[in-house]
Amino acid sequence: MATRTTTIRTTIVESGRSADYIDADLTVNELLCAYYDCRRHKRNTMNALRFEANLERNIMALYRELMDGSYRPGTSICFVVTRPKPREVWAADFRDRVVHHLLYNRIADRFHRSFIADSCACIPGRGTLYGATRLEHKIRSITRNWSRDAYYLKLDLANFFVSIDKNILHGLLARKITEPWVMWLTETVLFHDPRENVRIKGTAEMLDLIPPHKSLFNQPSHLGLPIGNLSSQFFANVYLNPLDQHVKHRIGARHYIRYVDDMVLLHESPQWLNHAAVEIGDFVAERLALALNPRKTVIQPIERGVDFVGQVIKPWRRVLRRTTFENAITAASSKTGDDLMRSANSYLGLLRQADHSHSDRARLVRITLRKGHCVDGRFTKIFRKRADVPKFEKFLYF
Repeated sequence: MATRTTTIRTTIVESGRSADYIDADLTVNELLCAYYDCRRHKRNTMNALRFEANLERNIMALYRELMDGSYRPGTSICFVVTRPKPREVWAADFRDRVVHHLLYNRIADRFHRSFIADSCACIPGRGTLYGATRLEHKIRSITRNWSRDAYYLKLDLANFFVSIDKNILHGLLARKITEPWVMWLTETVLFHDPRENVRIKGTAEMLDLIPPHKSLFNQPSHLGLPIGNLSSQFFANVYLNPLDQHVKHRIGARHYIRYVDDMVLLHESPQWLNHAAVEIGDFVAERLALALNPRKTVIQPIERGVDFVGQVIKPWRRVLRRTTFENAITAASSKTGDDLMRSANSYLGLLRQADHSHSDRARLVRITLRKGHCVDGRFTKIFRKRADVPKFEKFLYF
């Protein structure tokens, strides 16, 4: 496919807004890069295969819509996951996810540069392992390698994604987005209401599992972002960046870390932490129209263990959360064949992130061995059953 670089004067007309002439700044190559980013780990899905079957035509059609301002998001799919608790997940159409990656590639870096180093999730190199190891380093620092007492404060925002005010978020985005066409695309993605064009996957009984105050279907149009889209994850970090700056520079929390809406602060004084919790609660209410979840506000001695990003940090060790590990054992005990292989490898990936996990991995591996699967010697990967492996290869596994 030929690469095209074009700048077009185009008219964007939005409901409730006056027409404005803007310079549409986009190349086909940039859109293709967004497509390749989007299809990573999604290439075998039905929507991705359908888009790829007529790739050139679909890319050029999407390119023209973005250039002339006629692009509008398509149908979303809503379904319910039940673990660790019932939650709505919204999946945008594949071509819309390409646009999300396009927007992310264009604007993410300028926002990432302003984020503190203790902000995790949906930032390159800052996943759950980054969050767990960084918190462990902070704990070792404040306790002087577990030789001194200290306390932790754990906070959680109530109904975070469905409570995000799009108007407040729009103001935060506008501070760093100066290009009119990029701002138009940002507004198109941000203010799109997926409820207007949605296909519900699953039964009505599954949707009934979602408490009304946690469902996007029950929110006014200016509140809430759909969980599951790259754009929503990125927008959530932008939305909470003022909170990070306030905690670090106004409250003066030296040991602080946040993963999405889960926050942990460390200090030698539980009284100081209690005062910090009050200040944070006031700030999120006044500036971000959010509220802390009082049932998940915890102040405890660090030596009891700090549960964060699925791991529990205890003196001299970091282990996978016990409920997650028991789910792994239950899944391995109930599944067979390729389903077992995929599930076990997924949980082994989580277990490898914990530095004290050999005995847990061994327990999971024993279940798969009894069901005839092959395992590598370091207990890091499950393979298909021995009957499916050529005899000359069997010596590689045990």
